[in-house]
Amino acid sequence: MDTLNILYLVGALLIFASIMASTLSARLGVPLLLLFLIVGMLAGEQGILGIEFSQYGIANFVGQAALACILLDGGLRTSFKSFRVGLKPAVTLATWGVLATVMVLGVFVTWLLDVDWRFGLLMAAIVGSTDAAAVFSLLRNGGVKLNDRVQATLELESGANDPLAILLVTGLIALNVDPAGQTVLGFLGLLLQQLGVGLGMGLLFGYLLARLLPKVHLAEGMYAILILSAGLSVFAATNLLGGSGFLAVYLTGVLIGNHKVRSTEHVMRVMDSFAWLSQAVLFVVLGLLVTPSNVINVWHYSVAIAAFMILVARPIAVYTSVKPFKFKDREIGFISWVGLRGAVPITLAILPVMAGIDDAFMLFDIAFGVVVLSLILQGTTIPFMANVFRVRIPTNKDPKEEHEVWVSDKASITLYEFEVQAGAFAIGRHPLGISNRISPDEISVFALVRGQQIVVVEEDTKLRYGDSVWYAMRGNHASKIAKIFNDTTLDRKAIDDFYGDWLLSPSVKLGDLPFFTDMVTSESLADTLKYKKPKNTESMWEQTVAEYVAQSLETAPVSGDTVEIDDAWSLVIKEVDDKGKLRTIGLKHDEPAKAL
Repeated sequence: MDTLNILYLVGALLIFASIMASTLSARLGVPLLLLFLIVGMLAGEQGILGIEFSQYGIANFVGQAALACILLDGGLRTSFKSFRVGLKPAVTLATWGVLATVMVLGVFVTWLLDVDWRFGLLMAAIVGSTDAAAVFSLLRNGGVKLNDRVQATLELESGANDPLAILLVTGLIALNVDPAGQTVLGFLGLLLQQLGVGLGMGLLFGYLLARLLPKVHLAEGMYAILILSAGLSVFAATNLLGGSGFLAVYLTGVLIGNHKVRSTEHVMRVMDSFAWLSQAVLFVVLGLLVTPSNVINVWHYSVAIAAFMILVARPIAVYTSVKPFKFKDREIGFISWVGLRGAVPITLAILPVMAGIDDAFMLFDIAFGVVVLSLILQGTTIPFMANVFRVRIPTNKDPKEEHEVWVSDKASITLYEFEVQAGAFAIGRHPLGISNRISPDEISVFALVRGQQIVVVEEDTKLRYGDSVWYAMRGNHASKIAKIFNDTTLDRKAIDDFYGDWLLSPSVKLGDLPFFTDMVTSESLADTLKYKKPKNTESMWEQTVAEYVAQSLETAPVSGDTVEIDDAWSLVIKEVDDKGKLRTIGLKHDEPAKAL
């Protein structure tokens, strides 16, 4: 009994320490997942507590379950809108991108370690895929608003590339153990089986569960447990049928999350807790499993492999995968950089150890070092690199917080929190008098919080800096109100610098804009002198702004996309609706660079 209580105590204290360490994450700029790993290492056999833990089977069990929970939560938060702009490039990255990374990195590893090519490819396959836990955590909680195309591609890739990575590692383990018993056709057949069964199970059970939930009436706290248990059931059943359980559980989450009903009202917050707990447990266990001195002994290999992967293999894979989808070079550069490695490579590195492959412990130690380097180098520099590659979108239209309250099985009201920023338009105005463009029937003040206290809203109440106002709203007005509360002088300057000083309607013709009168006149005069129009093309000045942007981009538009008119003028997309239709476009004027 004492042993059991000691296990409870130590386990609980480790998780408690990991969560408390999260308060340091933002201050130090260190990824939270890395802190979880450090807590596990400090508690390990060469750490403070000296816990000896070498149960690779238990670690694999914990890793599989935790990754399934993380992928389920990630799917629940993935909007169908992401599929519109990121599905095709993400699928390409999750298939060809993983293969290209493994092939290029495999050649380098084989040379670096001076080993058999099968062993080199196995090492490359272990670290060849991006990690959903790391990507979801750092992108969604990093405080950086990214170009939708880039964000969707990265998230969908991380959720979809695990099946191929696991299959490659499994196949290469078999190739190392029994080279003569493996064939190319057998591998391709296994790949199709994994993807086909995983896709079918995910879509089938995701659809069935999305239709089942509205018909089930349970206590509020039970819905998240129901979804989690169902997701893990789909994961396990798909694995038993020879499919990819990770792909199936992710797709199940996507279908449930995009079918919002009253029964899922509290699910997101509870599932968020499950996902964080899974990440904490997973990384602490992996930290316990590693022996730091062994990792240090092969640190030079980890550094070389991480550097080659980040600077050579990943860029080659990303460029060949997404360039055909008209991605800009700066977008490709950022996607290449955010090839985060996390729990998946370490979990995959456990498999060769369990299979008894020679030098498998070296693979594990190198993979651990690569993950730590990835989290430090790539994870800590996401905001900086987003600015360098210009994929960061300035915004002042996001509320501080929002909660959906279902008042019946089919109707809901959303509560939004807005905080008055310094210099905002809302200062000195009544909470209900901040905008005359919103009908009073569609908005009401739920609460005004000042100095941590609720303030009764009177007729003469005026908003002050630091006030938080909760509104109950019907209709899509959150972004309008957010601008009024968030629109400070610095924000306006940053937004104007990014989108330009003029906002255009997508339906206006380029030739009707006064800025281009001289250009239109010059082109018309040239056509007159030639006695003919340009061959088979309509003059750009006769096109609407939307037509010109669509023709120039040749891909689904997202906020932040830029289309040049000439050296001095460019169009910058500001707003796109959920169907991909342009709503607002900025016109930006840049002084052309002077010739030297």
